[in-house]
Amino acid sequence: MSDPPRYDLREEPWIPVRIADLTVSVGLRELFLRAHDIEDLALPVPPAASALLRVLTVIAARITALDDPDLYADDWLDARKAALLRRGGFDAAAVHAYFDRPDLVHRFGLFDRDRPFLQDPALSEQCSKRAGVNKLAFGRAAGNNPTWWGPFHDTEPQPLPADQAAWYLLVQHFYGPSGRCSARTVDGRTDANSTAGPLRKTISFHPLGRTLHESLLASVPRLTEGATGTTDLCPWEEPDAPDPRPTPTPLTWPGRLLTGRSRHALLLLPTADGRAVTDAYLTWGTRHPALAATDPYLVMNTVRTGPNAGNRYSREADPARALWRDLDALLLKSDATAGFHRPTIFQDLNDLPSDLRSALRVRAYGFEQDGQQVDTSWFTSVTPPLLRWTEEQDPAAARRISLCREAAEEVANKLGFAAAIAWAEATLPPPKEGSQVKADTRRPGPWRQRAWAEYWPQAETTFWALLQDTATEPYRAFTRVAGQALHAAVGTAEKEQKAARAVSHALGILRTVIPAATPARPGPKEAA
Repeated sequence: MSDPPRYDLREEPWIPVRIADLTVSVGLRELFLRAHDIEDLALPVPPAASALLRVLTVIAARITALDDPDLYADDWLDARKAALLRRGGFDAAAVHAYFDRPDLVHRFGLFDRDRPFLQDPALSEQCSKRAGVNKLAFGRAAGNNPTWWGPFHDTEPQPLPADQAAWYLLVQHFYGPSGRCSARTVDGRTDANSTAGPLRKTISFHPLGRTLHESLLASVPRLTEGATGTTDLCPWEEPDAPDPRPTPTPLTWPGRLLTGRSRHALLLLPTADGRAVTDAYLTWGTRHPALAATDPYLVMNTVRTGPNAGNRYSREADPARALWRDLDALLLKSDATAGFHRPTIFQDLNDLPSDLRSALRVRAYGFEQDGQQVDTSWFTSVTPPLLRWTEEQDPAAARRISLCREAAEEVANKLGFAAAIAWAEATLPPPKEGSQVKADTRRPGPWRQRAWAEYWPQAETTFWALLQDTATEPYRAFTRVAGQALHAAVGTAEKEQKAARAVSHALGILRTVIPAATPARPGPKEAA
């Protein structure tokens, strides 16, 4: 049997990065050797970038020895600071030493016969059917699903370039679906269903420095709990090929925590020259329950009432939700009574060197999905430098941000209710004497969505202005914006007497959200 084609992820240029406003592609080795010159990753698939950052962060910890569980907290922070201040980025000798380790020489081969990177070579014998290259690539149509961005269909599948196949390999491991998958037979037992990947439908928040070198070192989570006695290994560092039968090894820090929680198994089938992938096996990776873990880049919401009170779940991605609406969950200390725990990576960002701390931003990667098979959209966004507003640095500013965000959300909810009432009063027959028109929440009418579309962009502008103008009461400011949004949503229909009365009533409903103790300061339209 001939050797499989070689595609070495250490050397092949499969990772797009930005250097001096130019986008170039590099391999893993070059990425670490030039990390101090690289501004940021430039992958066009946000969930792939999110997954890759976790892989790169662990490698950064290996190269700098920040994965040493025996370091006390102060010693660890000092070691990270020294690595950040090192001129020339990562130590070249340490980079080469890691990637040239004898046991890892073949582990980064995308199509290696015995240990292909993050794949299980046994699938060629354990799976009777292949999933198809379209199933591998998120965004391509597979089966009866509609396409997103290209004319791909199962009757004529197009090969996937090897670099993109590596991206989607990562996405499948971290964001893969649950439910029906290719049948896999192990020890005579056949199963054809999988559970969801550890990041499915989440939004994750990553420190963004001035260079990739800074970003990766700021992203290394500190060990905050006692390490287990088990040696920490990433999947590509394990001595044996993947095996779904044994009980999973405990989630050690940082390798298994960040890269060892996949629920899926894959095997890519390349073209003869190894420059593209033509097919793939995609199936379940384990039948064991997922081990409890807290990803350091996720906001964890807390159920505050009901029988599940106290349970935690990761905040879900919502492309309609602007990033500023999550700022307080990043800046405030974790508080179960407030309903959230901020990403644990933020616990040590205030100990960064002062110049980096003042420049550090946060990048968010979100993938809107359901819990099973439906993928809707993905997105990314970046905050301005914000560590100066953390509760540890400026408690008053952090509380102001929280108050303004809460006010914007409450006013938005009241706006939706008021717009639905206005539509009902303007369009439905008059109710019986002494009763009131009730809005049908299942059919709120077009004004509610229009009002929200008008409200949120202006609310963001108002939010940032309120951070500078601390004398202005947030609820009154956002209510003024909501009133303008309602007028814009109704448009010319407000010229009709019935609609005008409905809008006037809705504005009264809006004003009820303003705290009673707030002094009235009418805006220009209200004064008129």
